[in-house]
Amino acid sequence: MKWHEHTTGQRIKLLRGAVTQEALAEVAGLSIATVRKAEQDRGQLSLPTLMRLAHALGADISVIVGQQAPKRAMLADDRTTLREMSRVVHDTAAGISADREPTDFASDLAAGWDAYRAGRVGVAGRFAASCVSDAAAALAHTPVERRMAAHGLLADAYRLSAYVANQLGARDLAYAAIGHAAEQARQAGDPVREASVASGRSWVYLRDARLGEAERVAAVSYTSIEPTYGDRDPALLATYGWHVTFAAVVAARQGNTVAAEELLSQGSAVATRLGRDVMVNGTAFGPAAVAAQAVGIAVSTGKAGKALDLARGVNDWSSLHQAAQNRLQLDIALAQCEVKQYDTCLDTLLTVCQEHPEWVRHQTLPGVIAQRAGYATTSRSRKIAKIIGATLA
Repeated sequence: MKWHEHTTGQRIKLLRGAVTQEALAEVAGLSIATVRKAEQDRGQLSLPTLMRLAHALGADISVIVGQQAPKRAMLADDRTTLREMSRVVHDTAAGISADREPTDFASDLAAGWDAYRAGRVGVAGRFAASCVSDAAAALAHTPVERRMAAHGLLADAYRLSAYVANQLGARDLAYAAIGHAAEQARQAGDPVREASVASGRSWVYLRDARLGEAERVAAVSYTSIEPTYGDRDPALLATYGWHVTFAAVVAARQGNTVAAEELLSQGSAVATRLGRDVMVNGTAFGPAAVAAQAVGIAVSTGKAGKALDLARGVNDWSSLHQAAQNRLQLDIALAQCEVKQYDTCLDTLLTVCQEHPEWVRHQTLPGVIAQRAGYATTSRSRKIAKIIGATLA
């Protein structure tokens, strides 16, 4: 029997293995009754409950709902990209092939980040592999007294590799790459870069359902660069604002609603202080970015109506990069599902799936939303299932 042919309850039971229901409930922070109800497929599971089960079972939510098997299958191009990234990341960290002649790769690195933010993960991965190799070569040929900038660029290339690997579900490679990025950022002597790497590590933990570690590292990412009252540098303020807002997302996923609201308030205060969107490493931070994260936080804390009200309150999301806009639409679709606007929910989800299929394939929420919205015989659901590579049954 194929993985997707099991019910959600059966998949939870299979993942639980020899662990008792009582032990699973304790680790997940849920009642035994909730675990039993989940395994018996009685009613829909809320997103917070799914996240807690994923954390306790050490699995992605997408595995629990059947969108992916426990070992993720992927397209041939994705596998090729991952192999090349893995080879380059591990070889350069070991000092292999660093004696090649350096080339000017700054434009390629920028193009890689642009592709990633546009949701073209495979393209971003190909740029990441070549840029790690080029950055390592440049570092090897740079005089010691001028190496700090070169360390910084290599940190950026490693971080891009980590993000791509994380999206593709290659968690071991993501951990390795973000670890190498941290070391290079440290040698660059750049606190802002180090904060960005810490935020990236938190995101890897979050995708790996290691919520406690994600919350702890997210705190490091913003406290390490907290501005003083007199700081006026827009880039520093925007970087801090972005990281503290992301920390709010992590706190919400952890179920710490009070902390999430406090952190989001800090991010909102920074955005108000800036009064406009400021680009930081290719990502805009400002009122729209905070509003988008507020929508996601409201959804993950069970306040779907509030999420939809927040989304309607913003008229222009154009400052967000494409991947962020896509994620926002998934949050809106989930909120619509939670308030039983099932047709509207599927319309929102199908639009994202059709317009950005490569990005959607690497996300967990589409499968969760489609199953929760009811998928019996609708043509929309069949189209969604084909795009995300899942059988919704």
